[in-house]
Amino acid sequence: MNTPVLTLQGVSKRFTLHHQHAAELRVLDQVDLDLHAGECLVLDGPSGMGKSTLLKLVYANYRASSGTITLRHVDGSTLDITQATPRELVAMRRDRVGYVSQFLRVIPRVSALDAVAEPLLGEGAPAPERVEAARLEAAAWLTRMRIPERLWPLPPATFSGGEQQRINIARSLIKPRPLLLLDEPTASLDKANTRTVIDLIHEAVARGAALMGIFHDPEVGAAVATRRIDIAQFRSAA
Repeated sequence: MNTPVLTLQGVSKRFTLHHQHAAELRVLDQVDLDLHAGECLVLDGPSGMGKSTLLKLVYANYRASSGTITLRHVDGSTLDITQATPRELVAMRRDRVGYVSQFLRVIPRVSALDAVAEPLLGEGAPAPERVEAARLEAAAWLTRMRIPERLWPLPPATFSGGEQQRINIARSLIKPRPLLLLDEPTASLDKANTRTVIDLIHEAVARGAALMGIFHDPEVGAAVATRRIDIAQFRSAA
């Protein structure tokens, strides 16, 4: 098999509960796994096993207590996410790693259209023609995610939970990235939009992206998984 896009070696995560006399909560212990291009790895296990924590460690929302998380680039260079600088993490999230959570975080009063287009614009002040091209692409994504055109000029905070999640998915997937992390992307979606997300995941796998996700809906998990792993095996007994 080809060189993995992502490698976790000996990754552990402990939380210190300062309001509980600095008691230590051990969530994950000695996680070893590889993730390759063109696969969707589904994280299995009951709630509380550390599935979301694992995704947040890869995205560096949490810092690992020990171990290494290595992201490999197409040119052969690597980044140890556990040691990355803030600048390196910003670049990683912009260009290399997408993350679909259950919560939409966008700037207030920015329209849904511009919120979805923003990942295509990068840093600095883009040229007007680049902004227009990004908005056209965003419009196509909003249409595919069944967001009515009359809502596009409105800020997403005014939308329903399901509409916000569809905007979240469009914003996260509009820019193809080599690694995509999915935390319950279909949790608040109806059947038709869930089917669309499944199709988008299949398309990402087909183009060679590496995906890791949590899907509590067993039908969705079965539809997208190329491989599964039970996170309970990495649960510390302490």
